[in-house]
Amino acid sequence: MAKRKPDEVKPGAPAWQSTFADLMNLLLCFFVLLFSMSTVDAQKFEMIAASFNQTFSIFTAGATAIGDGILISNGVSQLNELDQYINSTGKMDNGEVVSEDVAEAMEEIEQAQMEESEQMAEMIEEAIEERNLDGDIDVEFTTQYVQLTLKGSLLFDSGSTELKEGALTVLDQVGVILESYAGSTIEIEGHTDNVPMSGAKYSNNDELSSGRALSVFNYLIGTTNLDPAMVKHSGRGEYMPVADNSTPEGRTMNRRVEIRIYNSLSSY
Repeated sequence: MAKRKPDEVKPGAPAWQSTFADLMNLLLCFFVLLFSMSTVDAQKFEMIAASFNQTFSIFTAGATAIGDGILISNGVSQLNELDQYINSTGKMDNGEVVSEDVAEAMEEIEQAQMEESEQMAEMIEEAIEERNLDGDIDVEFTTQYVQLTLKGSLLFDSGSTELKEGALTVLDQVGVILESYAGSTIEIEGHTDNVPMSGAKYSNNDELSSGRALSVFNYLIGTTNLDPAMVKHSGRGEYMPVADNSTPEGRTMNRRVEIRIYNSLSSY
């Protein structure tokens, strides 16, 4: 029987490989050309990605998925700060219009924050009324926190950072309320009027407000199970008045200590 003659192997690559390689090179050049002619709005891309992250949980760590960015590089918690960039008309601070989907997502986030703060405020108000403290403590709330405002005259004598004896009972009750939110960030701020300090231990209102906030902090930490790492304190001096400093009534209102309890959806 006749044997089949082996196919002759020609030197070099087959002709089809050269044609295929040329085609791939042409396609590569074509896509490089398209990419070089395109532009990417990185800020819009990050905002849209953040919106999808909140809604569908596509990304788990923000920056690991699409790169660092001021809005999402630190994860989902940064979404709470987007209201600083987008206003109610769906525009960013620079006036550029964003997509309706992103604006709607931001509104939903803000609504969820406000609802949680409102629920916290209602529970805290009930606790304050049960303890007959509603005349001493005012309760307000924002999308970020619930705020308890205590009158400065209730806590301190003029020019002093030492807690008054009568204030301790009130702070004990406040401490019981705060323990219910021990897992939240709590912030204590001291505020004063604009009357200059004279002949006192503290040389200015900045030092006085800081000392008062620290006194409240130390007392609450010493009498409750609050974690000091979760409680911040600061003095804001005379720079954030809530009333007119030109009247005695206004100055009385400005001398105060504010305690803020941040909700679980806040950026803190």
